[in-house]
Amino acid sequence: MCAATPDYKDSVFLPETEFPMRAGLPMREPEWLAHWEKIGIYDRLREKTGRKPFTLHDGPPYANGHLHIGHALNKTIKDMIVRSHQMMGFDARYVPGWDCHGLPIEWKIEEQYREKGLDKDDVDTVAFRQECRNFAAGWVDIQREEFKRLGVAGNWADPYLTMDFHAERVIAEEFMKFLMNGSLYQGSKPVMWSPVEKTALAEAEVEYHDHTSHTIWVRFKVVGEDSLTVVIWTTTPWTIPQNRAVCFGPGIAYGLYEVTDAPENSQAKVGEKIILGDALAASVFAAAKLEEGMVTRLRDVSPDELKGMTLAHPFRGVEGAEGEWDYNVPILPGDHVTDDAGTGFVHTAPSHGDDDYQVGLKFGLPMTYNVEPDGSYRKDLPIFGGQSIINSDGKDGPANVEVIKQLAYAGGLLAKGKVKHSYPHSWRSKAPVIYRNTPQWFVAIDKTLDDGMGQNGDTIRSRALTSIDKLVKWTPQTGRNRLYSMIEARPDWVLSRQRAWGVPLTCFIKRGAKPTDTDFLLRDDAVNQRILAAFEADGADVWYVQGFKEKILDGLHDPEAYDQIFDVLDVWFDSGSTHAFVLRDRADGTEDGIADVYMEGTDQHRGWFHSSLLQACGTLGRAPYRNVVTHGFTLDEKGMKMSKSVGNTVVPEEIIKQYGADILRLWVAQADYTVDQRIGKEILKGTADSYRRLRNTMRFMLGNLAGFTDAERVDVKDMPELEQWVLHRLAELDVEVRKGYGAFDFQGVFQKLFTFATTDLSAVFFDVRKDALYCDAADSLRRRSARTVLDLLFHRLTTWLAPILVFTMEDVWLSRFPGEGSSVHLQDMPETPSDWLNPELAAKWVGLRAARRATIAALEVQRSAKVIGASLEAAPVVHVEDADLLAAMKSVNFAELSITSGVSLTGDPAPAEAFRLPEVPGVAVVFEMAPGEKCVRCWQILPDVGTHKHPGTCARCNAALG
Repeated sequence: MCAATPDYKDSVFLPETEFPMRAGLPMREPEWLAHWEKIGIYDRLREKTGRKPFTLHDGPPYANGHLHIGHALNKTIKDMIVRSHQMMGFDARYVPGWDCHGLPIEWKIEEQYREKGLDKDDVDTVAFRQECRNFAAGWVDIQREEFKRLGVAGNWADPYLTMDFHAERVIAEEFMKFLMNGSLYQGSKPVMWSPVEKTALAEAEVEYHDHTSHTIWVRFKVVGEDSLTVVIWTTTPWTIPQNRAVCFGPGIAYGLYEVTDAPENSQAKVGEKIILGDALAASVFAAAKLEEGMVTRLRDVSPDELKGMTLAHPFRGVEGAEGEWDYNVPILPGDHVTDDAGTGFVHTAPSHGDDDYQVGLKFGLPMTYNVEPDGSYRKDLPIFGGQSIINSDGKDGPANVEVIKQLAYAGGLLAKGKVKHSYPHSWRSKAPVIYRNTPQWFVAIDKTLDDGMGQNGDTIRSRALTSIDKLVKWTPQTGRNRLYSMIEARPDWVLSRQRAWGVPLTCFIKRGAKPTDTDFLLRDDAVNQRILAAFEADGADVWYVQGFKEKILDGLHDPEAYDQIFDVLDVWFDSGSTHAFVLRDRADGTEDGIADVYMEGTDQHRGWFHSSLLQACGTLGRAPYRNVVTHGFTLDEKGMKMSKSVGNTVVPEEIIKQYGADILRLWVAQADYTVDQRIGKEILKGTADSYRRLRNTMRFMLGNLAGFTDAERVDVKDMPELEQWVLHRLAELDVEVRKGYGAFDFQGVFQKLFTFATTDLSAVFFDVRKDALYCDAADSLRRRSARTVLDLLFHRLTTWLAPILVFTMEDVWLSRFPGEGSSVHLQDMPETPSDWLNPELAAKWVGLRAARRATIAALEVQRSAKVIGASLEAAPVVHVEDADLLAAMKSVNFAELSITSGVSLTGDPAPAEAFRLPEVPGVAVVFEMAPGEKCVRCWQILPDVGTHKHPGTCARCNAALG
C-alpha cells in the first residue's frame, strides 16, 4: 500500500457527545438541584392528570441535629419508591415531615439554661415552649437542605410539622376521641421512668446497654419461726424498702436446708434454716461462701406449706425505721417465677415492676410511693430519705449501697455481689432508667369500643392484630411477625409525659373525684370544640396561658370544680396521629386517610409503625397503611455498630463532598436494605467503580446517537437478529424492572440493569456493533437498526435508572434533550411492546453467545502470546459438533460477532491441538491469520482491500465513501 493512501478519518462516524467521561458529581449536582427548583418539577408532576394516586407517608425524623448515614439510607429508599412509582404511571406524592415536640429538644434547651446557670422551672412555660419551637424550626431548615442535597424530591415548600397549629389541634382532637370513647383512664402503675429527665418513657424511648448492678441475696424471716427464712435474689437493692410480697413458682421443687458450718467471711449463720428452690440451692450457697458439706438438705417443702407462711420484712423492727416496715409480707404463687436463676423466690414490689404490679392487682397488694421524680427516696422515708437511686448525671446514687448496708446491719443479707447485664437506658440522656409507680394516663387497648368501626374487631388490640394479619403487606415478612408479637403481648398504652414541650392532654378532672368515678373526667363535646378552635388559631401554647381553663369552661361548667391536666402527650402519639393531619386533611393526602406505604427502620416496629397502628385502630378502626417496608441498620465495613467514640462513623456530607450524592444513592441500591448494611471507604470505592462502568455505557449510547432522527428508524421485523435479540432482552427487563420497583426491590432492579449494561450491551452489542456504527454508510440498514435500538435503549435505561441515579440520568437526558423545561424526571418509563419478546430467538442466541465466548477466548491466547495485536488479524476455523448450533452460527455473520476479519465454520472433527473452553463443550477453535490487506478505514484484513476506487479500502468502506 503506497504512502499516499488518503486519510479517511473524517468519513468515520466516531462518537460525538459533550457528556463528560468524568462525572464531577460533587461540583455538578447542585446545578441540577437548581434546575429542578427553577422548573418546579414536583409541582409539574402533580399537573399530570388521570393517574392513580400513590402515597408514601413520611415517618418524621426528629428536628435536632445534622443527618447521619441512617437518615441518608432512609430518605434515599423513600425517594426511590416515590420516583419509581411516579415513572410507572402513578401520581406519586411525597410530603416530608418532622417530629418537633418532645424531650430531645426540651433537653437541649435545658442544657442551654444549665450552661447559663438558669433554672427551667423559673421560666414562663409559654416562653420556654417558644424557645423549643424556635430550636426545632432552625433544625427543620437545616435538615431540609441536607435531604434535598441527597436528591430527594418532595413537597419541600410545604412539609408537615407536628408543631404546626393545625397539627397540634388535630393531635389534641385525636386524643379527645379516646377521652370520649371511654378508653382513656388514669392509673397508678409502674412505668419506665428516667430520673435524669424526670419523665415516664415509652418502650420505644428505651435502649439496652450493659450495666453493672449490685446483686443481693436477702433473708425474709418466717413469722413464728425464729431460725427459718426464705431467701430472694435481686439486682435492684433499692426496691427492697418497697417490698410487699414474695412469690414462689407452683411448679418448682423446693427444699428446706440447714447451715451446719460457715466460714468467718460468710454472712450465713450456723443453725439457720433456709427454704430454696432445689435447682438453685447450690448457686445460692456458693454466693454465701458455703462449701460442700456445710449445708444439709432436711426435706421437701410443698406449695401448700409455702402458702401457709407469712414473712417479715427484712427492715421490721430496725432502729430508726419508726415502724415503716412493721407489716407482714405474704408468700404468693406466681407463674412468672422460674428456677433459671436466683433462688426460686421473687421479691415483689408492685410499684417497681410489671410482673410485680400484676401480682399486686391480683392479690390486692398496696402500692408504695417512696421514689420521687428525680429518682430519690421521699425525704420523710426513714433511714433512706433523700438518697438518690440515679444521680442527675446518670450515675448510680448511694441508695443501693445504703440499702445493702442496712440489710447487713439488720441481719437480712445472706450474700452480695455484682453482675454485668443488659439494662434499660434512656435513648436520649443515655442514663439508666427505673420502673416507678406514678399516676399516668393510659389508653385501654382491650376495652370494647362502641364506635361503629368494628369490622376488624371491637378493641384496639384486636383491630391491630387483624390489620397486621389481613390488611397490610410486609417487606420483609419478618416485620409482620415482630410487630404481631409485640401487639399481642403489650400492656395498655401510657400516653402521658411529665414535660413542657408537647401537645398537652387536653382534659379536665373533677376535684375530689377518684379515677374510678364515672364523673372523674370531664367529657363535653362543647368544651372540646372550644379547645380545638383555640389550638387552630394560636397553637397548643394557649393551654399554658393564665386563665385558659376559666375561658374554656365559662358558661359550661364551674372552673373551680375542675383541675386542668398539664402532662403532655407522648411524642409517639404525635407521630402516630400524622395520618389524620397529613393523609386525611391535606389536599395532597389520600381520600381514605390511609397510606400506600410506611417505610422506616426496623426499630420502628416498636416506634412509629406501632404507635400509628394503635392510634389509628382507635380512631380509624384499622391500620393507616397498606404496605410496611423496613430497612436494617448501617454498620461499618467490619460489621460493627457505628459510634463517634470508636471513630467509625460515616457522614453523608463527607461522602457527597468526595463522591457525590449519586454514589451514596448507588450504595443504597446495591445493598440489601432489608438487613443490616455495611459502608466504608473500600465499599464506596467498589460502588464508584460500578458507577463508572455504567456511566461509560450511557456515554457510548449518547456518542452514537448524535444526530439520530425518526427518519432513520427501522421497523423491528426488518432488523438483524442481534438487534432483535437486544429488544427481546429489553422486553424481558421491562417486566422485571416494573415488578422489582413494585416490590421495592431496588437491589434486584439495579443488579439486573447493571448486568444487562455490562454483559449484554458493553460486552456484546456495543462491542459487535461498534464497527457498523463507525464505518457503515449512514443509510445502511445495519447502522440504522443499531441506532434505532440505541434510541430505544436510551429511553428505557435512563427512566429505569432515574429513580436510583437521579443526577446522572438527568445529566444523560439533558445531554441529548437540552432545554429549560427538560428533565428525565418528567418522563414515564416507556411502554415496551410485548411482541419484542422472542423466546425462540433468545434460545438460539444462548448458543451463539457461548460459541462466541469460546472463539474470543481462543483469540485472547494468541493476543497474550503477541501472535496478534487485535482480533481483526484473525480468521479462525471453528469446529462445532452440534449440527443445530452450527446451522445457527452459519445463519448469522459469525465473523462479525467474533470481531474477526473472517471465520470458517465446520462440523468436521477438531484436531487435538484446537482450543477448547471447558464451559462450552462441543466447540473447538483453530487459529488462523486473516488473509489480505488491512483496510485503512475499518481495519479489517480482507483479500479485496486495494482493489476498489478508493485506495486502501474494502468493498464496504469503498461503497460508504461513494
